[in-house]
Amino acid sequence: MSGRADSETPPETAEAPAEAEQAAEDAEDTEDAEAEQAAEDAEDAGDPVGEARRARWAAAGTGGLLTVVGAAASVLRAMDAAPALVPAAYALGAAVCAGAAALGSRGRTRRALWLLVGGVMVMAFGDQVD
Repeated sequence: MSGRADSETPPETAEAPAEAEQAAEDAEDTEDAEAEQAAEDAEDAGDPVGEARRARWAAAGTGGLLTVVGAAASVLRAMDAAPALVPAAYALGAAVCAGAAALGSRGRTRRALWLLVGGVMVMAFGDQVD
């Protein structure tokens, strides 16, 4: 390297003051956004009540949706020329999913998940019989 260590940067390579201020503001904005995101992540991770509430809503909502779908499929299959076992399987699967929705709304989300799986399996079995 040539030149003195305390010499100024040549004017053609020096940053303009406005550009330096803009870069500093952008860095501050990025740091603020990262801090807000970290605070939200910490809030979500440390909120077991919110997680339980979301799990209850998910179990109850999924159970209700599968109950409606199973009941509709049961009615539609009953109007077809399908064997009697097919609409009965859909109706039974819908009843199991309704029970899962009830359990899920009470906070028994693990049991509700297994009942949902069982209800869908019963419906699938009924569909395979046809």
